[in-house]
Amino acid sequence: MPSPQQARAQASAITSGRTAPRAEVSPAARLRTLFDRPRLSPGQRRIAQYLVENLTEAAFLSITDLAERVGVSQPSVTRFASAVGFSGYPALRERLQSLALGARSGAPAEEVRGNELQAAVDAEIAHLENLRRDFADPDGVIDTGRRLSESTPLTVLGLRISVSLAEYFAYAARRIHPDVRLVTRGGSVAYDALLQARAAGGTWVLAFSMPRHAQETLLAVRVAREAGLKVALITDLAFGPVVDEADVTFATGTGSRLVFDSYAAPGVMCAALLQAMTDADPERTQARLEQYEQIAEQHQFFLRD
Repeated sequence: MPSPQQARAQASAITSGRTAPRAEVSPAARLRTLFDRPRLSPGQRRIAQYLVENLTEAAFLSITDLAERVGVSQPSVTRFASAVGFSGYPALRERLQSLALGARSGAPAEEVRGNELQAAVDAEIAHLENLRRDFADPDGVIDTGRRLSESTPLTVLGLRISVSLAEYFAYAARRIHPDVRLVTRGGSVAYDALLQARAAGGTWVLAFSMPRHAQETLLAVRVAREAGLKVALITDLAFGPVVDEADVTFATGTGSRLVFDSYAAPGVMCAALLQAMTDADPERTQARLEQYEQIAEQHQFFLRD
C-alpha cells in the first residue's frame, strides 16, 4: 500500500501533451476546501468539523436538527453558511447533498481540460481567488500587521516544510522591524527561543503550519501561549488543534495537485501582512529602508541591473 505522498507522486506524474483526468477527491477533502476560510469562529469550526465527519447524515438535516447536533444556535448555523460563501443554510445544504449523493453513488471524477501542470496552476488560481474574496475585508490583516509591528521582539516560527515561508517572512520583516527572531527548529530549542522572546518584551508570534502539519508546531504554539505570547497563524486549515491554539488565523489554500505542495496563496498572505506592518509605522519603515539601502550600496550586496 503506497503512502499518501507516494500516491500523489504517481497521480501527478507529468505526461506529455495529454488531457489529464482530475484526481479523485474525497467528499471530506472537498468539504475541507469548501470550509477553508480564515475567519471562522470556534463555534463555526465546530459546525464545519461535524459536517466533514458526518456528511452523509448531516447533508439531510434541517437547520434545527443540525444546530442541536452541534450544540449551537440556529442563527449560528445561518452565519456559518454565509461565512463559507452561501446565501443561507438551504444553499449550503443543497451543496452538501450533492456531495453526499455523489459519495454514495461512486460518481466518477469529472474531467479537467489541460495537462497535470496546468491543473496545478488552475488549483492555485482558485486559492488566490478565494484569498482575494477574503481581502474584501482587510481589517483583520491591517490590525494583525499593526500588532506584529508593535511586538519587539517579533518571533517568526516555521518548522519542517513551513521553514521556507517563515524564512521569507523574517528576511523581509527585518528590513522594517528592529528585532525579528526566526525559529526553525522544534523541541526545546523552540521553547527556549519563545521564552526568551517573551522575557525580552515580545508580545506576538507569527507561526506557519503547512501540510503535513508538524506535531512540533502545535507544541511550540502551546508553549508560546503559556508564556503569554499571542499567536497569529498562517495555515491551510480552517479548523483543527493548531487553529484552536491561535489568537488570529489566516487560512489560505495550498496547491496539492503535484507530489509536493505549492504556496502561491500563503506567499501573498505573507506579503499582505508585511505591507500591513510597513503601513503601521511609516516613519520607522522609511528610516530603516533608507539605512538598509545605504549599507547595501556601501557593501555592494546586489548586482547592478
